[in-house]
Amino acid sequence: MQVYGADKVWRQLNREGVAVACCTVERLMRQEGLQGARRGKTVRTTVPDPKAPCPLDRVNRQFRAERPNQSSSTSTSIGEPPSCDALGVEAGPEHQ
Repeated sequence: MQVYGADKVWRQLNREGVAVACCTVERLMRQEGLQGARRGKTVRTTVPDPKAPCPLDRVNRQFRAERPNQSSSTSTSIGEPPSCDALGVEAGPEHQ
């Protein structure tokens, strides 16, 4: 059942002279199964179709480690930065 929320009920009780804590109103409403009405659209998340086939791995990744605890990322050694050729970037005329 949806009614006023705990904040509105608490404010109304205070206006009527009933001294009660907001947390008490929340607890009592929760015990009675009362919820404040929610405004706006309900949240709808994407629900996947369990019967749909999984997409193929288009880049043919190989998730195998040659040894235990091997990092899956490639790292460069500390020292000189990689060249433009290694990064696949064309250098401008000022860098040639």
